Amino acid sequence: MSKLKQKLSEQIPGYRERISRLVKEYGDVVVDKVHIRQFFGGMRGLKSLATDISYLDPDEGIRFRGHTIDDCLAKLPKAPNAEIPYVEGQVYLLMTGEIPSEDDIHDVIDDFRGRSKVPGYVYDMLRAMPLDTHPMSMFSAAVVSMQRESIFVKRYNEGLSKMDYWDPTYEDAMNLLAKLPEIAAYIYRLKYKRNKIIASNPKLDFGANFAHMMGVKNPYDELSRLYFILHSDHESGNVSAHITHLVGSALSDVYYSFSAGMNGLAGPLHGLANQEVLRWIQGVMEKMNYKLPTKDELKNFVWETLNSGQVIPGYGHAVLRKTDPRYTAQRDFAQKHLPDDEMFKFVSLLYEVVPQILVEQGKAKNPWPNVDAHSGVLQWHYGVRAYDFYTVMFGVGRAIGVLSNLIWDRAVGQALERPKSLTTDMLEKIAGVK
Repeated sequence: MSKLKQKLSEQIPGYRERISRLVKEYGDVVVDKVHIRQFFGGMRGLKSLATDISYLDPDEGIRFRGHTIDDCLAKLPKAPNAEIPYVEGQVYLLMTGEIPSEDDIHDVIDDFRGRSKVPGYVYDMLRAMPLDTHPMSMFSAAVVSMQRESIFVKRYNEGLSKMDYWDPTYEDAMNLLAKLPEIAAYIYRLKYKRNKIIASNPKLDFGANFAHMMGVKNPYDELSRLYFILHSDHESGNVSAHITHLVGSALSDVYYSFSAGMNGLAGPLHGLANQEVLRWIQGVMEKMNYKLPTKDELKNFVWETLNSGQVIPGYGHAVLRKTDPRYTAQRDFAQKHLPDDEMFKFVSLLYEVVPQILVEQGKAKNPWPNVDAHSGVLQWHYGVRAYDFYTVMFGVGRAIGVLSNLIWDRAVGQALERPKSLTTDMLEKIAGVK
């Protein structure tokens, strides 16, 4: 061990003890209206961001521009004979706050069609990367490689009024959004389908074209639309949204900002949750010899899991106090399209068993399932079984919300984000630690 690393290993235990004491014994001490525990608790619950794009209601779930998920799925225009709305309608709604008309939808579809061509150098770069590169690394790299295309940078360097920052930001955002389905599908086919690429079909809408390029038959087009809409935004405080906003606040362009947000989405505590849930479910099914257990058998297993100090993945949420409507929307889709799927039956049984047990245990504020408790199962059913790729699809959907926020950040003149830091010594003095 080097001397530097040895020195750190000697210092760390003492700092851990000091911070633990601050949080446990002095967590309620207020420093400029902020509790000390929030300094070390990820600023959870600290109201310091503003967005009109979406709001996470504890009782109704995510509201997109004031509309619940049920509202969006019912009111947004749909393709002929489709059950799930156009993704382009969600783009229009999040950017404007208005439900689009059919003409509005087709205007967005046509606009995306003219912006969707991916530069050839992006594909050259992806093919040059080792095939065992994580798909999120490839996705983030593909995005930032296109930074040279930024219209904002060109106009800023020419001398752009602050009042007009939103205009080139909009152009960059729409150019990027239009390309993301093809980039994501290309990564999937390159890594997992032996480079058998399927060309884009410009006649198809956002969700249908993604399904086409993935090479998955319908109703995967419907699932793609649903998946992108449900994952499109989740307030401003989650990691991917906050990082995109934070980097953008430095007037970094859309490509830098969104790529940074995707690097945050790749973290195990954010975008990887859906694959962790699926892996856990499959592990439980293996222990049950792939036979659907009785309720009593599953109850015993859940209690054993909790009593061993583990959690039930996909259950609980920091804000929600009811079943996540995103879970319910996916459950409705599964009941219609894959009611006999064995994994879906298992997920349904968990839904009947787990919440009651978590209530009885008394530790979970919200014992209900969240979006991640269901999404991986649907992808698996349709043959998309590369766990690592799920977060890339999450990123395509999340782009809709975070890029809408970036446009509005520039429109209303959001400032450079620069909170103030204090040292541990300062906090101990304020708290009166002896």
